[in-house]
Formats: sequence, structure tokens, C-alpha cells
Amino acid sequence: MMTPMFDELIHAPTRLSLVAFLAATSWADFAVLRDSLTLSDSALSKQLTTLADAGYVEIRKSFVGKRPRTSARLTAEGRAAFEGHVLALQEIVSRAGHSLVSSEVTEQS
Repeated sequence: MMTPMFDELIHAPTRLSLVAFLAATSWADFAVLRDSLTLSDSALSKQLTTLADAGYVEIRKSFVGKRPRTSARLTAEGRAAFEGHVLALQEIVSRAGHSLVSSEVTEQS
């Protein structure tokens, strides 16, 4: 069973969106990521580099004809970090949800 583990690197909104997108696919083309996440080329490149430096993302560069193509995917380490982060967020939300339900009951009494 996966251990819940909050991950500060993944938690940043842009990186969280990027990692979530990559978790749903095997490889994603740079242009697809850029357009889906509505990021500039430079912003996406910076986030991919940050995640790659942490070992969470693998970047593949190739050519299609004479045009360069960059693709990315989560590594096993990145997938595990994302799954642990999601579990940690679910725990936080479930505790908050429980306390919200408890406070509603108290207010109605």
C-alpha cells in the first residue's frame, strides 16, 4: 500500500497540473502539454526541467523530419511521489470534511 507523503515539489499548482496530466498517459508531446496546461514554452520547459532534475520526469528529444520533438513522461519515482502526494491531500481533505460535518452538527443543535 502506498504511504501518504506530502510533496512540496509537486504541490506547486503548475507542477501539480503537469504531473497529474503525465500520470494519465505514457508519453506526452511538449506541444500537447503546453496547450493543455495553457503554459508558455519557457514556463513548461522550466517546470519539466525542475521535475527532471528531481528524477520525477524523463524527457526525450527526437526529430520528426527536420523538426525537433520533445516528449515527457513520469518516471516510476515521479509516479510514486504523485500517488503519495494525492493520498496525503485526500487525508487532509477528509479530516477537514469530518470537522466540517462535526461543526454543522454542533451549530444545528
